[in-house]
Amino acid sequence: MINRITTLFGIQYPIIQAGMVWTSGSKLAAAVANAGGLGLIGAGSMKPDLLREHIRKCRQLTTRPFGVNLPLTRGDADELAEVITDEHIPIVFISSGAPQQKTEYFKSRGGIVVHVIASVKHALKAQTCGCDAVVAEGFEAGGHNGYDETTTLCLVPQAVDAVRIPVIAAGGIADGRQMLAAFALGAEGVQIGTRFAVTVESSAHENYKRAVISTNDGATVLTMKKLAPVRLVKNPFAESALEAEKKGATKEELEELLGKKRERLGIFEGDVENGELEAGQSSGLVKEILTAEEVVKKLLNEYRTALEKSQGWNV
Repeated sequence: MINRITTLFGIQYPIIQAGMVWTSGSKLAAAVANAGGLGLIGAGSMKPDLLREHIRKCRQLTTRPFGVNLPLTRGDADELAEVITDEHIPIVFISSGAPQQKTEYFKSRGGIVVHVIASVKHALKAQTCGCDAVVAEGFEAGGHNGYDETTTLCLVPQAVDAVRIPVIAAGGIADGRQMLAAFALGAEGVQIGTRFAVTVESSAHENYKRAVISTNDGATVLTMKKLAPVRLVKNPFAESALEAEKKGATKEELEELLGKKRERLGIFEGDVENGELEAGQSSGLVKEILTAEEVVKKLLNEYRTALEKSQGWNV
């Protein structure tokens, strides 16, 4: 596959592994890179020294392109950005903040910058700031979401129509059929989170992976809307958050309920009762723990099968 996304990143397939907290370390990013996609190290759960360590480990595991995802709302975002540039990482995905905060910083140092957006307004802003591409992420996605709750199916074509830069579709994508659908909407790449979170190389706890595998089509919920909407697997913690919201909990009360380490507790430490199990609505499609290479091959086989089937339709 050759398009603007594969050319921009120097990759074989327009498949991007999302830079997820407590999940996307050097092993996963390198494995996806070696399989022909773009692997991202998730800086959102790393201190600067740990990020540097993962970047250097990743370089030992692959000679292919990889990047880093940087949430701009991190208190130490400046320090993390310095590590990224010190280590000469050419591809940076920025999220959870205004793109003007860091786009020029990375671009002036030769970087390729991609911004994760949840609305057409933000896609246009990213283009104006000089971003090379955007990830249009619908609210089916796991983890933090946009406030408007726009679906991927609706967001992607509107973003494609609005901007000149390439659009990468994200949110609820876990198989090759959905990849084909995203391309039909005008996207030139897909960013996939949950499916890669449940792989051998993912640093997520085995309990988390098993919890995702056991889900069905209605097993996730969007909660914490007064803080920052987040999609989780339904568990006792998620239920308590939903109940608090129904009772009109204030922002401060929700912050107290959330605490500071719920993501780590659920995803990395494997407490499936009290932790945040961030995962997307595509969880119901994830039925086994595969290697990252197997996931990429499966995506491509499903994509080709769906494409061949669609070409047989007559209108």
